[in-house]
Amino acid sequence: MATFAVIGLGRFGHRLAARLAEGGAEVIAIDARRDLVEAIRDQVTVAVCLDSTDEDALRAQGVDRVDVAVVGIGANFEANALTTVLLRQIGVPRVISRATTDVRAEILAKIGADEVVNPERETADRWSERLLAPNIMERIELAKGFSLTQLPAPRSFAGKTLEDLAVRRKYKVNVVAIRRAVPSAPEGEPPRVVSVPGPDSTIQEGDVLFVIGSDEAIRALPTE
Repeated sequence: MATFAVIGLGRFGHRLAARLAEGGAEVIAIDARRDLVEAIRDQVTVAVCLDSTDEDALRAQGVDRVDVAVVGIGANFEANALTTVLLRQIGVPRVISRATTDVRAEILAKIGADEVVNPERETADRWSERLLAPNIMERIELAKGFSLTQLPAPRSFAGKTLEDLAVRRKYKVNVVAIRRAVPSAPEGEPPRVVSVPGPDSTIQEGDVLFVIGSDEAIRALPTE
């Protein structure tokens, strides 16, 4: 599973870091305010008080080795921008930065942010789901911890039946439908849907699966 750094532990950053940790990820939570760091210490892998514009301090905590860094600093845009640039410079593969206006979002994108999040429009819960399971296309919560999820069929599933894959026994999920594009279909024609697929239903490359199960089991499905 990917490792994360969440920098800026206001309402959005705190919630995001906690949700990522609940999902089983390793999370480094960072803020310049000690009280905010102490408030999340027991919920994440590492919580540390430091200046995120200090390269040496970030490297000392291993931030240069995380897979994804989220800059959630809201009040100080200068610190947000400098941190975004620094994360890119030290080699973090994916940097997501917070912006509260379209102009700031454009600036952050130009200086190195791969994606920009506006917490006034998007929730921390939704972003935690996207980060923990980037292959998931859509998710409908059925009950706490359980969902109907739409995701691309892993390439390793292609050419195999549901019985061959033992999806229910091995992965603890149920495939309730398969959406399949028809290559020769006229333009604009909707894809074919295999509803209630049986054990002999064969997965094809490019299929989209609709699965029901626990969020933990769905996140554990192979992505390749």
